[in-house]
Amino acid sequence: MTTNVLIYIIIIAVIICVCWRLLSNRVSLPCPAWLGWLVELDNPIFRDNRAKVIISHLDIQPGMKILDFGCGPGRLTIPIARIIGPSSNVTAFDIQEAMLERVRTKAANEHLGNIETVRGDAGIIKLGTNQYDRALLVTVLGEVPDKKSLLKEIFNSLKPGGILCVTETIADPHFQTRKTVQSLASEAGLVAINFFGSRVSFSMTFRKP
Repeated sequence: MTTNVLIYIIIIAVIICVCWRLLSNRVSLPCPAWLGWLVELDNPIFRDNRAKVIISHLDIQPGMKILDFGCGPGRLTIPIARIIGPSSNVTAFDIQEAMLERVRTKAANEHLGNIETVRGDAGIIKLGTNQYDRALLVTVLGEVPDKKSLLKEIFNSLKPGGILCVTETIADPHFQTRKTVQSLASEAGLVAINFFGSRVSFSMTFRKP
């Protein structure tokens, strides 16, 4: 990829993010499926939002059961499925069927049979109790109107000792601050473990006692 092409991609991404942020001040807007190509790319500016970096915070092991909530086109779902192996599964949860179809297509191309796709509204969630070893919310918390109910549902779905990773970046129009994430997670009963990154791009991990 030439330098000029990369610059054009970055400029387009910035314009899209600015417009998206302005619209999101009026209504909560999940990333539309036609922009799936954009969220599939690792951010060239914010290292802390890259798939490999986020996954490294979770100490994922073969056999674990993982929840990728708001999975989008599977930027993290696919590499996680490779790590855990065929003996367990990743639940890829998203509100948009078109996003889940992208996940299924990529999984089929890589012959990954350990991904379960679930379509649902974040306001009507049934994730079960004590189901998951790890859960991820990657630049999705701000898209959910009832954040308290979501985090309580994820708390219930985690096994005792299970870990939630929340990732936020200022480039996302629904950006949530460290203080907000900490407050919401604590209210849900989760205990903070680690903070990675900076004020404008970070991941926070929390454990269910």
